Amino acid sequence: MALDTLLLRRRLSWLVLALIITAGIYWPGLHGGWLFDDYPNIVDNHGVQPASADIRSLVGAALSSPASDFKRPLASLSFAANYLATGLDPFGMKVTNLAIHLLNGWLVFLLTRVLILSADRSSSKASANSASLLVAFAWLVLPINLTSVLYVVQRMESMANVFVLLGLIGYVRTRERLLDNEGDWRSTALCALCLIVPTAIGVLAKETAIMLPLYAALVEVIIFRFRSANGRLDRRLLGLFMAVLVLPMAIGLAWLVPSLLKPESWATRDFTMGTRLLTEMRVVVDYIAWTLVPLPHALSFYHDDYVVSSGLLSPWTTATSLCTLGALGGAAWWLRLRKPLATLGILLFLGCHLLTATILPLELVYEHRNYFASYGLLLALAALLPLRRSEGSTISHRASHVLAAALLLWWTGLTATTAYAWGEPLRLAQTLAERDPNSPRAQYELGRTYIIYSHNDPQSPYTRLAYAPLERAAALPASSILPQQALIFMNSRMGLPLKDEWWDSMIAKLTSRRPGVQDESSMASLAQCAERNQCPLPQERMRSMFEAALTHTPPSPRLLATYADYAWNVMGNRSLGMSLQTQAVGTSPHEAAYLVTLIRMLLAQGDHAQAQERLKQLEQLNLGGHLDEQLGQLRNQLDTPPSLSSGPNSP
Repeated sequence: MALDTLLLRRRLSWLVLALIITAGIYWPGLHGGWLFDDYPNIVDNHGVQPASADIRSLVGAALSSPASDFKRPLASLSFAANYLATGLDPFGMKVTNLAIHLLNGWLVFLLTRVLILSADRSSSKASANSASLLVAFAWLVLPINLTSVLYVVQRMESMANVFVLLGLIGYVRTRERLLDNEGDWRSTALCALCLIVPTAIGVLAKETAIMLPLYAALVEVIIFRFRSANGRLDRRLLGLFMAVLVLPMAIGLAWLVPSLLKPESWATRDFTMGTRLLTEMRVVVDYIAWTLVPLPHALSFYHDDYVVSSGLLSPWTTATSLCTLGALGGAAWWLRLRKPLATLGILLFLGCHLLTATILPLELVYEHRNYFASYGLLLALAALLPLRRSEGSTISHRASHVLAAALLLWWTGLTATTAYAWGEPLRLAQTLAERDPNSPRAQYELGRTYIIYSHNDPQSPYTRLAYAPLERAAALPASSILPQQALIFMNSRMGLPLKDEWWDSMIAKLTSRRPGVQDESSMASLAQCAERNQCPLPQERMRSMFEAALTHTPPSPRLLATYADYAWNVMGNRSLGMSLQTQAVGTSPHEAAYLVTLIRMLLAQGDHAQAQERLKQLEQLNLGGHLDEQLGQLRNQLDTPPSLSSGPNSP
């Protein structure tokens, strides 16, 4: 016992060292700035920037996320907590992300240890500790996991996985206890709690935590096989997984599939469900390469130039990816008795991508989707490599150590150099644009960063540098209107001429395809700049831009509200503004912001009767009192004579 304790302490000291090394690798990247979805979720989201920690403000923060209909309140509250502590400082946010990643590294160590000891009860604790330490350190420094740390908004992913890992550790440990105490209903109840409670909490950070019961089912099938201590089938566990996995999955699919079969569900994407499924086979195979043998150009962050598969041979790698995935499944089946942890790792990797790489109309590729999936690959790799002398010949044993060391050095080096790039916005933009010159987003971000560094000075050298990447991005066929918007915005703010070709290409793109989130954000930026009298934009061009976007039906409520605001405040066309805002509310009746603006418009028009009706509708959305302040202001306006509440910019 004393020897085991000594060995465990020694391994734990090595784990602490691994955590310190990881922190050192990531430290330069903590000094960087915001990026991409950080803006709508944090920087421009005033809900996560409360003035105080009162209940009303915290409820508002919890329900403020634009990233999901489920709002991800736990992650949003953590952003609000960071804001209360350090303000809108990305450094503080990233330090918190790093702390969560280090916590997850420790949990990966514990999970790997209990899995090894459960899969092979003859394994010594010393060898289990060594293997677990290796897997945990490798996972901590994997380059593909970097975006879940330095990309602030992806705290949603890392935080959700805290509860996934806790749930799996708890399930395996409780399952072992159930084997030792056959017939103990309390252990069965604990198994259920280890799945239900962490899943319920984890989904409050991000919906990916809902995969915990599936991961536990895979552990049960591969390691425990639904058997009790006497080898008989444990029907209570079958019932448990029917309740927490099979039944919810069936209900979820019955709810989701009918809507996903409607063409409008895919209207904002340049792929259908069928082409997405074909493409994701290639994506998942690429994820394997990017995890185990990553190259800098592969980890380019945006991946918006990823080619959509239109058939098994278009491109031809679609068919080879299908064969690769089939071979991977066959290998998992063949290894299930010989190397159960290898099988488990493969299935955990594939299972993780069932949510994000199948039928949901999500964007095709994101590196952070491998935060848990990468653990499965490392578990399989560790199980397959003969790292102990008893597992193979001396030659294979040494070769495995050399390979493991080489991989660790490569992963550590690539993560360190990438983290360094993330430590300064311009350096990051240049790095990502260099890694993927055909990425519209990467080229746009480089141009946008040059604009920021120019401080709107026409004579700045950064101003001249901005044109090339922005015009390159605008010319790429898969790009949104972001580059054109940035060019128009920059020149307008600086008093420089606006090229007709920028307007023409932007309007042509909006006419040819349904506007996406980035397109809507671009139009909103131009409208706000004009409203603030910072950009003298031609109204005829702006009206043509909005009308081109509205040719695609049904229009999104955000687009309607943006045009309504522009029509009301810039064009002076109140009837058009009111009509568009009413449509926005009708399209999204549960979005309080649209209702608030409509009520202010009605008050400005002197229509107090309609304003009163809409106010009642708004009161029904006041969960936790987070709309109390706005409701109070609107009630005060209702008591004010119409002539005093009809300013031109009241919405």
